[in-house]
Amino acid sequence: MYFFLFLFGLAIGSFLNVVSMRFKPEQGIFDFKIIGGRSHCPHCRKTLQWHELVPIFSFLFQKGKCRSCNNKLSFQYPIIEILTGLIFVFVPLLLINFQFSIYNFQSIFNLSILQLIIIALWLLVFILFLLLSIIDFRHYIIPDSINLSLAILGVILIIFNFQFSIFNQFSITQLSNSFLGHYAMLFNFWPLSVVNGQLSVVISHLFAALIAMAFYGLIIILSRGRGMGWGDFKLIGAIGLIFGWPDTLIISLLAFVIGSIFVAPLLIQKRKKMKDAVPFGPFIVAAAAVVFFFGFQLADAYFKFFNLFI
Repeated sequence: MYFFLFLFGLAIGSFLNVVSMRFKPEQGIFDFKIIGGRSHCPHCRKTLQWHELVPIFSFLFQKGKCRSCNNKLSFQYPIIEILTGLIFVFVPLLLINFQFSIYNFQSIFNLSILQLIIIALWLLVFILFLLLSIIDFRHYIIPDSINLSLAILGVILIIFNFQFSIFNQFSITQLSNSFLGHYAMLFNFWPLSVVNGQLSVVISHLFAALIAMAFYGLIIILSRGRGMGWGDFKLIGAIGLIFGWPDTLIISLLAFVIGSIFVAPLLIQKRKKMKDAVPFGPFIVAAAAVVFFFGFQLADAYFKFFNLFI
């Protein structure tokens, strides 16, 4: 099953390459006039045949070059295809095996319709994460349409979390379903602590979005836009709706750590200057991915390292 999910992910990755390569900041990202039509070489503009469009394999067989003009093709093509394939494997795998989930997953072969929808929603989230990262990296912009789509997915996930908590009839708190596991309870404080039950799920996500946006908005104002842009501000708000509290807090801070790790070598090598713009969206997405896949393990390792067993 996971093998077929990987193959399907490769095909979706190929589509993401088309969308990102044809994107123009002045036009809508979901404009079918732009993303429609036959694929062609970005250099000689020759229309590609079906055997030149097979994800990964066409790139390898053609040795990373166009068969017609012999110009080198971007490594973005296989990288994005592989990443999307991995997303389609490991997102369902994580959700099904996450022991702190409220969704009661058992096996990929034994899923209810609601559980399949939850997996599909998270796959859409990570597909949009990957797409906005490519676009931000290439154009230094995060399209509003992607941020809006992520925010809508966040609202839908909140509704499903609310419904699951009622359907399963078990006691939850505003910190249930956190990817930090039981370590999320360390971040339980007023006003979150005054709300319990199913409503707390909604409050947690709204609270996370507001706090994260206030934090990033303050940075933008104080740095006069040099630290990050309003696209990042909208993105972290959408992430707040998707991940809730306290995961969004960790993502907000971890993004700066990841950004520093990548930017510091560029500054040392003088390939970048302090005043140069750097796309921050990919760092936010990377932080979100780390929390999603490794949030509990990182928190567990941190507290064990300092002998703080919880």
